[in-house]
Amino acid sequence: MISRRRLLALSIGAIAALGLMAAPLQTTEREIVRSIDAHNADAVALLERVVNINSGTQNLAGVREVGKVFRAELDALGFATQWIDGTPWHRAGHLVATRQGSGPKVLLIGHLDTVFERDSPFQKFQRVDARTAKGPGVIDMKGGDVIIVFALKALEAAGALKALDVTVVMTGDEEDPGELQSRARAPLIAAAKGRDVAIGFEDGPGDPEYAVTARRGTAGWELRVKGMPAHSSQVFRPDIGPGAIYEAARILNAFREKLSREEHLTFNPGTIVGGTSVSFDAAQARGSAFGKTNVVAEHTIVSGDLRTLSKAQLDQAKKSMQEIVSAGLPHTQAAITFDDGYPALAPTEGNAKLLAVYDRASQDLGFGAVRAVSPDKAGAADVSFVAGEVKMIIDGVGLMGHDDHTAGETADLSTLPSQTKRAAITLYRLSTGLPR
Repeated sequence: MISRRRLLALSIGAIAALGLMAAPLQTTEREIVRSIDAHNADAVALLERVVNINSGTQNLAGVREVGKVFRAELDALGFATQWIDGTPWHRAGHLVATRQGSGPKVLLIGHLDTVFERDSPFQKFQRVDARTAKGPGVIDMKGGDVIIVFALKALEAAGALKALDVTVVMTGDEEDPGELQSRARAPLIAAAKGRDVAIGFEDGPGDPEYAVTARRGTAGWELRVKGMPAHSSQVFRPDIGPGAIYEAARILNAFREKLSREEHLTFNPGTIVGGTSVSFDAAQARGSAFGKTNVVAEHTIVSGDLRTLSKAQLDQAKKSMQEIVSAGLPHTQAAITFDDGYPALAPTEGNAKLLAVYDRASQDLGFGAVRAVSPDKAGAADVSFVAGEVKMIIDGVGLMGHDDHTAGETADLSTLPSQTKRAAITLYRLSTGLPR
């Protein structure tokens, strides 16, 4: 049994620990919190409104309509807004808003599109109970866009927004970037130039105990193999060789044996077709093959993806894969090509410092600590494109929930005010000085 004296000592220690964990909010910070609480119903109403507008990436009119809603909100806050037409890259476009201020230069990143196109049966915001709601894009990421708006509104209400120089970019094709990708992301990269801080409001791992400080980049690859056609009874003969399918199998297995143990590196063959003749549509990831069991396969095509945590890791993986492909079996020819997708957001000291500010704000608000999620659990996102321009970046601080990209996409509405408070207090503290 614990003695009374020991229990008292433990209690005093616990109280002291709590005192170290949470500092009292300043007067302005309390005003920010009150404003967010007072307007939470408005935030939910805005979320419902934009979720009910279909903005699948290919629904260009719908993406533009959602952009108009957020543009009006930012106009009302005194931002200079513009719609950048996406016709050159075959998409709706992007919303860019700026408001000059006296303090640090901050970039806030959202996106307007969803994976649910006009023919999806999943179209409307639906309240499940007082705490949860379902809807297309409710957490990925219209909830994050709403958090951006209401964090800025709370700062303005408290007279604190003028101490920040803020740029907001909400892209219209995050889920399916337009072509050329470099052209589609040029406005985002341009907006990032000279910014001190960038914060992305994706839903991340869906757990408010985590934020994203590193994301793996993605690349596509395609392997094409040609073998010598012959009667199957002659397969492996020195003048015939193994054929295209065996050579493709050798290459894929060598990828696995050489590279599968490297930390943060994954490579996945998603589609394979092989036979006497093959056809493959890379855009649709769909193919067909003709062959017979008594004929050595002449052609094989494999399509896959590659995920890495840094450009150096990507370059080395490409080199290793190319070397494996080049070491061909007799009477086969193979070639691999790469199609770069999203760049990596590598972990940096600056990102860790920004997370520390966000974590401190969360603890002082009474919401607990926030840690960096493993980059292996963080998919690609727009924030990665600004990694070369901004020294301090975090992401995954949007509305929490689960099952994004599915017809069960669900938001935890209790995290709408808490995530907005975390963001607003973080921005306010950044306005008083950047972390060193």
